Amino acid sequence: MFDREPGRPSPMRWPVAGTGTLEWIGLRSARRAPIDVVGQTRLLAGQGLEGDHWSGSASGKRQITLIQAEHLPVIAAWTGRTSIDPALLRRNLVVRGINLAALRTARFAIGEAILEGSGHCHPCSRMEEALGPGGYQAMRGHGGITARVVVGGVIRTGDAVRWIAPVDGDAPSD
Repeated sequence: MFDREPGRPSPMRWPVAGTGTLEWIGLRSARRAPIDVVGQTRLLAGQGLEGDHWSGSASGKRQITLIQAEHLPVIAAWTGRTSIDPALLRRNLVVRGINLAALRTARFAIGEAILEGSGHCHPCSRMEEALGPGGYQAMRGHGGITARVVVGGVIRTGDAVRWIAPVDGDAPSD
């Protein structure tokens, strides 16, 4: 067994372990525009990334897209590549060191901003175009999550990514 303080919950029961890191930020000014890689940007509450084409989208569920850095080598292997440029995957943020699947139904902080996971970011048919034949299938289960911006603020590569709380009514179960 492992040592823990009396009365403190077991780490196995904590909703999300650890803190991640924001490694990459990409913006698109228009739907099919190339990705502009930036070192910092501003998240706008209720809208998304300042300057990104999804900012202020009607549904509000897909204001930001995030993908986990640990999945990039898997996608690369399944598409016959040695590595993957995150820009090919058309996501806004790449994070490392925290399980994005656990943030899909949670509030979490990146830099000055607070986000709320809003769902899976399923691959689209553009993955066949970007990654070649089989690109869509390679991305299945590895597309990351979507999120909305609850509190705006500046985010920078290197910022911590940390879990705050479950989304109301969606507390983790035993």
